[in-house]
Amino acid sequence: MAETIIKIDLNKSAYENDKVHNRWHPDIPLVATVKPGDDFIVECYDWTGGQIKNNDSADDVRDVDLSQVHFLSGPIGVEGAEPGDLLEVDILDIGTFEESQWGFNGFFSKQNGGGFLTEHFPEAQKSIWDFNGMFTKSRHIPNVEFAGLIHPGLIGCLPSKELLDTWNKREAGLVATDPDRVPELATLPNGETAHMGQMRGDAAKAAGAEAARTVPPREHGGNCDIKDLSRGSKVYFPVYVDGAGLSVGDLHFSQGDGEITFCGAIEMAGWIHLRVNLIKDGVRKYGIKNPVFKPSPIKPRYDDYVIFEGISVDEEGGQHYLDVHVAYRQACLNAIEYMTKFGYSRAQAYAILGCAPVEGHISGVVDIPNACATLWLPTGIFDFDINPSADGPQKKVSGGMDVPLSKDKE
Repeated sequence: MAETIIKIDLNKSAYENDKVHNRWHPDIPLVATVKPGDDFIVECYDWTGGQIKNNDSADDVRDVDLSQVHFLSGPIGVEGAEPGDLLEVDILDIGTFEESQWGFNGFFSKQNGGGFLTEHFPEAQKSIWDFNGMFTKSRHIPNVEFAGLIHPGLIGCLPSKELLDTWNKREAGLVATDPDRVPELATLPNGETAHMGQMRGDAAKAAGAEAARTVPPREHGGNCDIKDLSRGSKVYFPVYVDGAGLSVGDLHFSQGDGEITFCGAIEMAGWIHLRVNLIKDGVRKYGIKNPVFKPSPIKPRYDDYVIFEGISVDEEGGQHYLDVHVAYRQACLNAIEYMTKFGYSRAQAYAILGCAPVEGHISGVVDIPNACATLWLPTGIFDFDINPSADGPQKKVSGGMDVPLSKDKE
């Protein structure tokens, strides 16, 4: 039986747990040390540290303090790990807590985080998803149920001081190009809400003032939100500090490619069973800049899809040059419009795309001026036929409540 080396208490604040942190900094102390070949279990808070509740109000999503996130378990040291090595991490298993068989999906207010389609969904909304073994469904979104592919949205190693400085310089430079943009262009260091694990006093304050926020993916891994990092997957992380400093969190029960609602998966608290090994000097040997991985052999089997195309022409008809972001946004909007013809609200359709195992593909980036992206919506998640037919769409969705919405405060 593997040892649980990091435990959490869902009834206590994440700030009270010194084996948890919410920033990236090379000086955050290691909270446990393992050897190459060891396997172990780590417990994780949901990414907000318990700010979101199982109810029918989106006030908590509207008012969430995003400067606190993400709460990560770690960092975990690996004996013998040195800068330039590759840390090989096997995800052996991952699951929910018996006492917490639910998760949440949310759209953030444009005034507080926004999201991929924030211009179309500018106010906070939330759906709750109940777990039944490997399946999930929501009281806020009827006529849909699917198998989850549980995975960590966020996993990576501590940065070196040099890498941290690089992140801060380039992200501050980006923000400086449009400092008043809403939502902001990047999340810069914020020492006020930093939780630096076992660091204390002036050292913690100084480190927190320059520590990187956990919001984006970076060279070390981080918040990549790759749904295929589930049971049986293997990840190779570049090591930047002695001991590697592996941290993990932001567990998802299920997610569509792109995590398009930002709080876009079914977010959950839970546990993850890992095994680590080292490839000495692996960064140089394999020319690694960002992590590489082998996907899980286990995934929900859906073999029939309705596939929506999008091209790099925006909603106002503006032409963009081979812009995959614009193309995928159009594919998502096309899928949302299609689902409304069967009775879903636009918010329900948007939540489905964020939570269900939809696939996103880059289908063409060479045919100037339009990139083409596609969104693959599995038909098997619905309890009615969502395929096009000569009879036209039949409104099958009825009953239940819509996705709760909370208006911005004046």
